[in-house]
Amino acid sequence: MSSLPLETSDGGGRYPGFNTLAQADHWDRATAAVVESRLGMPPDVRFFTPGEEAAARALFDLLLGQQGEPRVPVVNMVDARLAEEQTDGWHYDNMPRDGEAWRATLAALDSEARSRTGCTFARLDPEQQAGLLQDICNLDRKLWHGLPADRVWSLWTRYACTAFYSHPLAWDEIGFAGPAYPRGYKNLGVDRLEPFEVRDVRPGADPTHGADR
Repeated sequence: MSSLPLETSDGGGRYPGFNTLAQADHWDRATAAVVESRLGMPPDVRFFTPGEEAAARALFDLLLGQQGEPRVPVVNMVDARLAEEQTDGWHYDNMPRDGEAWRATLAALDSEARSRTGCTFARLDPEQQAGLLQDICNLDRKLWHGLPADRVWSLWTRYACTAFYSHPLAWDEIGFAGPAYPRGYKNLGVDRLEPFEVRDVRPGADPTHGADR
């Protein structure tokens, strides 16, 4: 199992010396294979159009604070789910099905950006992008381009977080040592670390803030 490439973010600055993949020898072969597959070349984009991909990439980078490399390939991971119709198995009754909802909301994002600045969302500077997203978030349950803003926000963040936190790069940033099988944990309880865990040196910091990456 030592064939796993140890190329992660070294704890994102909050967990000095910590590397999730350093635990690979403690996983069984099936588990290691699943984790290793997430570190290979991301799947080609098949669902999103080029314009939708650009909008989605800018959206995810902002939501997840991914302003530099290495990046979790969230766009590719979400695209693969949508192309294969691997949704959550449900959707809000006042929202379209997820694939249709993604197309509609990304189109609305570009439409909103054009109405404000004359260019697409991906071409806005980060401050303008953040302002637009904050305005959508502030609408709460009001309609935004014909859809309830809180449901739109739920769609975006649900898919973004599911993809991001399934990847070892994100595990490094939150000090997660990966699958517990078959080794398990023995030091159960608040603030009781395993020998392979590292204490957070900035416990009050936001784990997804770009400055921590």
